[in-house]
Amino acid sequence: MKIIIKEAKIIDPKSAFHNQIVDVKINNGIIEKIGANLTSDADYQEIKYSNLHLSQGWFDSSVSLGEPGFEDRETIANGLHVAAKSGFTAIALQPNSFPIIDNQSQVQFVKQKATATATELFPIGALTKNSDGTDLAELFDMKNAGAIAFGDYNKSLSNANLLKIGLQYVQDFDGLVIAFCQDEKIKGNGVANEGIVSTGLGLKGIPNLAEELIVARNLFLLEYTGGKLHIPTISTAKSVELIRNAKAKGLQVTCSVAVHNLVLTDEKLNEFDTRYKVAPPLRTENDRIALLSGVLDNTIDAITSDHNPIDIEHKKMEFDLAKNGTIGLESAFGALLTVLPLDKIVEKLTSGKSIFKIPQHEISEGNKANLTLFTTDSEWIFTKENILSKSKNSAFLGSKMKGKVIGICNNTQLVLN
Repeated sequence: MKIIIKEAKIIDPKSAFHNQIVDVKINNGIIEKIGANLTSDADYQEIKYSNLHLSQGWFDSSVSLGEPGFEDRETIANGLHVAAKSGFTAIALQPNSFPIIDNQSQVQFVKQKATATATELFPIGALTKNSDGTDLAELFDMKNAGAIAFGDYNKSLSNANLLKIGLQYVQDFDGLVIAFCQDEKIKGNGVANEGIVSTGLGLKGIPNLAEELIVARNLFLLEYTGGKLHIPTISTAKSVELIRNAKAKGLQVTCSVAVHNLVLTDEKLNEFDTRYKVAPPLRTENDRIALLSGVLDNTIDAITSDHNPIDIEHKKMEFDLAKNGTIGLESAFGALLTVLPLDKIVEKLTSGKSIFKIPQHEISEGNKANLTLFTTDSEWIFTKENILSKSKNSAFLGSKMKGKVIGICNNTQLVLN
């Protein structure tokens, strides 16, 4: 593979070429030369777009696919293709398949399904067997097989002692525990954010307290045990404050927020459209603003699409009965650029690599070409034609987008839209 990327603005604070418009010459997956007005032989493929930008490859810390068991929702092969077209050179795969990824052989299975792909797949192993919250899974074996962290997707551990033991156990091999935070008893039969909108619609509410109680509990546990904890997809202003205070204490806690919680609010529920039924739920404008502030002041470490394909039979039904989840890879960048500055978006789409110990490759000569290509100036509407996933349950259909992903260069492969 020989390519030359022409007149691209580099967005990479770790690179000597940050904020410069340069040409980038790539030979066999390695950045050969960076500079202005580079020339190349005829066998180099030239990539040239107006307003082209280049950053380190993006990483999504929460992607559900389906395979094995739910291939009708999404396969690993197509899911990685969607990720590549959406600008992601790496994804963390959630363990919520059937069977659950809770042992060494399941980790090996999904990794083998992702060999020789442009987008790399890093499995998250379930924290508990079958993700049922009763017994710890085979954490050390899964770590040796390639699992990068351990967590039960969108399931909160009611057994505080089990989380305590998990946090203590993984310290022997510098493991990372992921703890989704939601008190199931307080959530009850809630299906939407508890507030004016849910009351007006007659929907049972999920109070902010359901999340915040467990965030506070888990932070107390972390303070007791030590180790490292990642709290995914927080959704309330108080959660941001709790994590900010924990970081000030020196606790090794990181957190993420989903794109849809940064862009959308529970006002979207007025027509009972189940595309907006997600976990945690869409909150109020006050919470959304607090989440954006948490991103800007680095309390929130990473942004995820929280991509979760759901087949039509489980999504297009009564609001109370529909499954939680939205796909988000295809719309992530375009939606974020409507609410956040570009440098911060790139930072939060790449910073997850350091949390999950995934190799980082700054844009410099001699380094691996691990790149995302995109533009920032176009405005457009996200429609079904923009969905590449097998499932179509996008909360962003009809939403205004800004900027477009051109593609990725990674693992000696070039994937362009």
